[in-house]
Amino acid sequence: MDIEQLRTYALSKPDVEETLPFGPDTLVFKVKGKMFLLCGMDEQPLQFNVKCDPDTAIELREQYPDTVLPGYHMNKKHWNTVIVNGVLSSKQLQQFIDDSYALVAGTKKK
Repeated sequence: MDIEQLRTYALSKPDVEETLPFGPDTLVFKVKGKMFLLCGMDEQPLQFNVKCDPDTAIELREQYPDTVLPGYHMNKKHWNTVIVNGVLSSKQLQQFIDDSYALVAGTKKK
C-alpha cells in the first residue's frame, strides 16, 4: 500500500472528508467531523495513525512490535501508528482503517 492507495481507500468510505488541519504535510481523514486516519505525506516508509479499541491496540502492538506502535503524537490508549513495511498485508492495513472508521463513525461496538 502506498499513500495514493491509502488515500483512495479512505475516501471510498461514506461521508469521509480529507483535511490538512496540521499543515500541508499531514493528511487527516474525518467522518462526522472526527479524525479516524492521519498520514504524513513525506514518511518513508509510509506510516499512518488509526483509532483502535484499547485492548486490541495493545494486542496488535504485542503481535507486531516493529510495525504497530503506540500512536505518535496521539492518545496512546486509543491510537496506533502503523508502519507500512511489508510485514502486514494490504488486507490487514485496510482492516485497521475499517476498524478506525467504524469506531469513529459509531458503527462498531466498543
